[in-house]
Amino acid sequence: MSIWFKKSIKLADLAPFAAETMAEHLGIEWTEIGDDYIKIKMPVDERTKQQYGLLHGGASCVLAETAGSVASHLVVDSSKYSCVGLEINANHIRSARQGYVYGIATPLHLGANTHVWDVKIYDELNKLICIARLTVAILNKAF
Repeated sequence: MSIWFKKSIKLADLAPFAAETMAEHLGIEWTEIGDDYIKIKMPVDERTKQQYGLLHGGASCVLAETAGSVASHLVVDSSKYSCVGLEINANHIRSARQGYVYGIATPLHLGANTHVWDVKIYDELNKLICIARLTVAILNKAF
């Protein structure tokens, strides 16, 4: 059973979420949407590496927060609610030097006021790079 508010959501519907944002600047792209998860990818390049040539931990956090925040947006009636990051925790397991990393966000909790997302980031060899947990606040929109 799908967790998404709009049950007919398709991958192509996600593209506008990156337009003119940090996600677009970093080259983040949506790759898959399932009944209870969302998957995105990000290049490991000059935009996302730190000075030692490794994927920057902050870039991993951007990937995780992008996946979880947009996923929350897709769960709620976006005409009534806004979804904003409240807290993020990330454990960097191993480094990546090139290619792409992929983030998969799945819900741990979908409440009326908060959502908690588990986001696992893998490299192209399916090795775990980072584990993140994102808490999202669900806010009533001011009309």
